[in-house]
Amino acid sequence: MKKDIHPKYYPNATVRCACGNTFTVGSTKESLEVEICSKCHPFYTGKEKIVDAMGRVEKFRKRMAKKAELATRKKRRK
Repeated sequence: MKKDIHPKYYPNATVRCACGNTFTVGSTKESLEVEICSKCHPFYTGKEKIVDAMGRVEKFRKRMAKKAELATRKKRRK
């Protein structure tokens, strides 16, 4: 293995979140700043909003039907 090609490893690197939470991890950087962590992420805090998937599918089908209708109108004109 070649010498002096790997970055320095910090086993106790500090991670600071925008919410104020701090914890340690192993990293090639001495300190990290993140915008979101497991303490403030909606998925882990239980504040996640459920997206209405059926509404999205219905909107998509309406758009596709409208495109198909416009295409048939265009063919009739020719």
